[in-house]
Amino acid sequence: MAALLERKDQSISITDFIRTAKKAFDALTSGNQDRYVVMKNNTPSAVVLPVEIFEAMQNELEDLRLQAIAVERVASFEPTKAISHTDMVARYSDQDED
Repeated sequence: MAALLERKDQSISITDFIRTAKKAFDALTSGNQDRYVVMKNNTPSAVVLPVEIFEAMQNELEDLRLQAIAVERVASFEPTKAISHTDMVARYSDQDED
């Protein structure tokens, strides 16, 4: 849970979150709060984030996924199976005309 909670004010019970939802969302959208970890029975149940932080996390995950694919492809690259740019253009430019 250390990764979820860096500060005490990031934790909120589900009851308090329901009672103070507007205040919690205002804190998130204003930038005064970076996340809330909603606790149910003293166990993390959900994490509520501002949209900007969520989108940044999604973008970073996608970048890491693409990087992993690229590393895998470079590691398994076989120069004998590669074709030249000229051959690629010749092979696929004919399909554009169909």
